[in-house]
Amino acid sequence: MGTDGEAESATARPNSRVIAGRYRLEARLGRGGMGVVWRATDQLLGRGVAVKELPLDETLSATDARRQRDRTLREARALAQLSHPHIIVVHDVVEDDERPYIVLELIDGPSLADRITDRGPVDAMEAARIGIDLLGALRAAHTAGVLHRDLKPANVLLENGTDRVVLTDFGIARVSGATTLTETGSFVGSPEYTAPERMSGARTGPEGDLWSLGALLCTALSGESPFRRDSLGGVLHAVVVDEIRPPAQAGPILPVVRGLLERDPDRRLDADRAERMLRAFRETGRTPESAPPGLLPPDREPPRRRTPAWREETGGRPPGSPGVRPVRRQPTRGALVAALAVAAMAGAGVSAAALLLQDRGGDGGGTPASTAPRTPAAQSPSGSPSPSASPGPTDSPTGGITP
Repeated sequence: MGTDGEAESATARPNSRVIAGRYRLEARLGRGGMGVVWRATDQLLGRGVAVKELPLDETLSATDARRQRDRTLREARALAQLSHPHIIVVHDVVEDDERPYIVLELIDGPSLADRITDRGPVDAMEAARIGIDLLGALRAAHTAGVLHRDLKPANVLLENGTDRVVLTDFGIARVSGATTLTETGSFVGSPEYTAPERMSGARTGPEGDLWSLGALLCTALSGESPFRRDSLGGVLHAVVVDEIRPPAQAGPILPVVRGLLERDPDRRLDADRAERMLRAFRETGRTPESAPPGLLPPDREPPRRRTPAWREETGGRPPGSPGVRPVRRQPTRGALVAALAVAAMAGAGVSAAALLLQDRGGDGGGTPASTAPRTPAAQSPSGSPSPSASPGPTDSPTGGITP
């Protein structure tokens, strides 16, 4: 069990600390930019748990450090209210010696990243099952107003013996001050799995998590992300501009992958349609080009129509009505140019790129991290980057996706 970064053996040197007068830290399971995860015992209930020790920025003033801790604890407690079989359970959120800790369900099983590294990619039926479970978890989080913002194989756990799929790490990196690109920037996420609208700073919403799921499914099926490149600039260019080439292994569920990797978030496949298509594939062995009716669990509400942007911005009155200003929307090409500027600066250094990668969308919230050992997301199972794809049209109706 671990965090982003280095996975460690559960037989590591024991630690006798007891935090909050209750949780005895016994062995370090992993460490990374988002903190240290310990195997621990809840001495009150006599059960094993995982405890994530969140890092604090030592450069902050006492006031700012207190504000950071308060925000971390507040958001983690809010996320503890999420209840879904495919979202990791948060048992407790505590503070000890002015440092925040999150007490999590202890999952006995590897991450999806480790599963791919150890045993190779999964087949289409298994990928569809994982996708359905993750769509359920994302739907529950989004309904509660929580965005994940860092969905990738390292943040998906597979429980031994039950095959339960468990989603972890709901963006807690943002509130703890740790990010993928820089310790001081506000960008949260892993570039290979980050939606283009977030990459350019134009928008943050549930649609971004669905893009990440599309990239994750490609990785699960082929062993690496379709946006894997040998430099940060190359990754940014691949996400925002290059022709999107799903792996051949994605063929059986290609309509779902194509729909999730639609660059225009307003045209991207939503969670309900994606789930119906994956369920159809699981039942028939064929994926329909559009979502068939039914196939969702009986307790699921019917899918809601997405509110057009003009209704949100004009109070329900159509554009052109008296007193209604024209709706201004950021041009797609403008967003691409902004992200390309980031890619260009990336050649000069990661921190320079992060200056432009500002997440100007909503806060999204954060949740606790994984409790399973994980491999670094930047390393492909083969240990080598994939070749860059040929640049394609940036404004094509299909978002530049090539079957």
